[in-house]
Amino acid sequence: MKGCGALACVLVLLGGCASGGGSGRYASSQDAYPTDGRDLSQVPDAVPKVEPLAASGNRPVYQVLGKSYQVMSDARGYSATGIASFYGTKFHGYDTASGERYDMYAMSAAHRSLPLPTYARVTNLDNQRSVIVKVNDRGPFHDDRLIDLSYAAAYRLDVLARGTARVKVEAIDPASWPGEQDVRRIASTPTSTPAAPPSAGIDRSAPSGAPIFLQVAALGSAQNAARLRDSLQSRLSQPVRISENGALHRVQVGPFTDPTALETVRARLAEAGYLDPLLVNGSG
Repeated sequence: MKGCGALACVLVLLGGCASGGGSGRYASSQDAYPTDGRDLSQVPDAVPKVEPLAASGNRPVYQVLGKSYQVMSDARGYSATGIASFYGTKFHGYDTASGERYDMYAMSAAHRSLPLPTYARVTNLDNQRSVIVKVNDRGPFHDDRLIDLSYAAAYRLDVLARGTARVKVEAIDPASWPGEQDVRRIASTPTSTPAAPPSAGIDRSAPSGAPIFLQVAALGSAQNAARLRDSLQSRLSQPVRISENGALHRVQVGPFTDPTALETVRARLAEAGYLDPLLVNGSG
């Protein structure tokens, strides 16, 4: 078993599987790998979406093996590094703490304190592979473990051979997720008035003269644009605006007249996952 010993306890204590077949399935002390040879390389990431808190598994405080744990009221901004483990066939098909069935072939995970459900990006710090999982269960209850991954998530992150890995876990705000996806789709497609060519004194690496903006997205939905603007504004000290042009709502950071400030913000955006913002002039 790679880290789910206490998971069995919490499933009983939180009511996740009180009707799941009694204590017989806990008799084995070892978890197991599936043997059907299924190709897991193409298992898709979980898709973040706005959902209500699960009816179970979200007590503000709960106890497992005599130790108390507090559940966070809001996952936004959560980021932590630690050790990930995984669980396989032993709990496949049984209810999780949130009431969902555990599917070892889906991208899910267990966490001690994140609200259920929470969507999170998990990155293996040894190989930089990342997946997006839906946290729908409680565990692991080992002091040296941060998160328990489903078998599919562990496969995608290349955790199976060693059983554990150093990971970074970052909660995803599902309200801003549609906008972030739009950013990735349009990042390489200019949709604004382009910056002046180098011969006119402005290039794509540093502003000069007229105020310059970093455009993060051009969205068709005003609501998604507003959500993305608010999400960016919470991360940045620079103003974030929405510039409208017909049906497009362009989310832009700035203005900038200082190349150093622009590069600082570009780095902050990259850390947040916005890797290729478009440089546009003040009329864009």
